[in-house]
Amino acid sequence: MIKIFNGKIITPYRIIPNGTVLVKDGVIVEVAAGDIAVEGVKEIDAKGQFIAPGFIDLHVHGGGGHDFMDGSEIAFLEIAKIHARYGTTSMLPTTLTSEHEDLMQTIELYQIANEKNTSGAQFLGLHLEGPYFAMNQRGAQDPRYIRDPDPEEYQQILAHTSVIKRWSAAPELKGAIEFGKYITSKGVLASLAHTDAIYEEVLEAFENGYTLATHLYSAMSGVTRRNAFRYAGAIESAFIIDEMNVEIIADGIHLPPPLLKLIYKIKGPDRIALITDAMRAAGMGPGESILGGLKNGLRVIVEDGVAKLPDRSSFAGSIATADRLVWNMVKMADVPLIEAIRMITVTPAKIIGVADKKGALVAGKDADIVIFNEDIEIQATIIKGRVVYQKA
Repeated sequence: MIKIFNGKIITPYRIIPNGTVLVKDGVIVEVAAGDIAVEGVKEIDAKGQFIAPGFIDLHVHGGGGHDFMDGSEIAFLEIAKIHARYGTTSMLPTTLTSEHEDLMQTIELYQIANEKNTSGAQFLGLHLEGPYFAMNQRGAQDPRYIRDPDPEEYQQILAHTSVIKRWSAAPELKGAIEFGKYITSKGVLASLAHTDAIYEEVLEAFENGYTLATHLYSAMSGVTRRNAFRYAGAIESAFIIDEMNVEIIADGIHLPPPLLKLIYKIKGPDRIALITDAMRAAGMGPGESILGGLKNGLRVIVEDGVAKLPDRSSFAGSIATADRLVWNMVKMADVPLIEAIRMITVTPAKIIGVADKKGALVAGKDADIVIFNEDIEIQATIIKGRVVYQKA
């Protein structure tokens, strides 16, 4: 049994100023105010700092010099380790638009690595980002592989494996509504992304399973004009449809402070998931890097806290870590800490369907716990009761 004590416990609705969390066999057994006297337990003194649920990242590509598309089992394990240092206890490894063979290899490697992943953030399933995107909104996705949904292809992929939990696509494409219906029927979350859709198309998509907006504002249509008439884009649609969830890259760069404030004001903490969308340079310094796999990836430049295309015409990926997302929401967007934490714990847990086990410090849930100081600097990361990171 583990006893974590002398800390400010963050629940979804309040902060317990001096509390204790008891853990047994990887599960939380008690959360209480004050100190609980228990004999023969391993004690972790939080030293008056914050005790919070582990962070859940629904969209991450890499970190520590590795990418999930590298074709390497080691890449999966090292990415999980590096993000655990920054408070992530669960994640959805995310692919990029690629050759079919590379995607199938990534699926196979996920299954192998998942069995061996004992010292990093847990894998909750795969997130396929692409290849069914609007070419005009491809961002840094490789245009060679972008295409309309192919029923033969996606049905074959989902028949092959059960590890895919989320798939992002542009809902206005030919066959995209049928795609959304099909994957939803298989228990896969449909998410709209890299899209030029207008409101009417987004509404139809929402009604057919597309309940999440992938990295809101990034690679997504806003208000457009066609023959002098204005049309609401995907961004405005996500705001109009109250029940639509959104994820945001809260690195302060992809979305500057005014937009973070606007999204929070309209959608609120119960509809927003904070994501890193991190590429391989997360947790590393500036310089040259590669977006995507080592074999077919795109050379990029990391500077100003973000990855850019070589000509600096566009962002090419985030290098954020989960701790900084929380810090940015609190310091840049003036969001209360308790609500910033909700956006990276209980809300993503609900979105991906694991709220029965993760996302809150409640008896009976997995002991995924982080300890951090006033500057949201991670002091310890605990996954299912195992201390996987402790600051020296």
